[in-house]
Amino acid sequence: MRKSITPAEKLAVTLRYLGTGCTFIDLHYSFKLGASTIGNIVREVCIAVWEELAHIEMPSLTEQLWKNKAELFEQRANFPLLLAVVDANYKFLYIDVGSYGKDSDSTIFKNSTFWNLLTRNELNISEACPIQNTNIIANYVFVGDEAFGLSEHMLRPYGGRNSTSKKRIFNYRLSRARRYVECAFGILSNKWRIFHRPLNVSTRLAVNITNACCVLHNFVRERNGIDFKDSLTVEGFEEIDPVIADRGGRTAIDMRNVYADYFSSEGAVPWQHNK
Repeated sequence: MRKSITPAEKLAVTLRYLGTGCTFIDLHYSFKLGASTIGNIVREVCIAVWEELAHIEMPSLTEQLWKNKAELFEQRANFPLLLAVVDANYKFLYIDVGSYGKDSDSTIFKNSTFWNLLTRNELNISEACPIQNTNIIANYVFVGDEAFGLSEHMLRPYGGRNSTSKKRIFNYRLSRARRYVECAFGILSNKWRIFHRPLNVSTRLAVNITNACCVLHNFVRERNGIDFKDSLTVEGFEEIDPVIADRGGRTAIDMRNVYADYFSSEGAVPWQHNK
């Protein structure tokens, strides 16, 4: 009888595949295993990683969890009451895997279970409350780029090229908060270099690989993060220059104006006019 492949060996094969971006054929020569066997191992381990770690590294979205994440965003991004699918530690709070690449961000968002929960008020988001040390009442919100629709819990930049100073400041502050999402994907793809090339596997396995990498990303961030003092001083992110017209109800527009007023008054930061 041939000696069986141990769990440790299976994990080593999978981590090498995810971390280096090499092919099954490359691993065949490194580990002396058949390419088809390696494909089965990667599938098995990715599913196991998701099933064992997802509830730990991406816990249920409770009201207290949102409040904790909002406090971190206020400390690090100077954006109060912020909710994000990526938090201020560059960790993923929610992922939706499997949409077509041709779909826009807003289309994928509106087809997700997260959007359905948000529209049904089932995300355990806290009620509107005063921003810290002010009397300004504001909703907890997500931030997105100009592709997303404006709503009472979703902020997007002001449109137009000839904006007022207050609107330009708001767009800069929103962009500064939204960079955490962009950076999280950059960290993910550089840590798990399988995303540096097309995934030449079945759609089902591609979903398993992505799920596993995201939960492993959170696992690593929690135990081996960066020095956040370095990231706090980086202010050189460009302003968004949206050209799409504003959308959203009166309540949504009013909520964005509340934040714009706050960023131009009590919530101003010293460098925002230069940026």
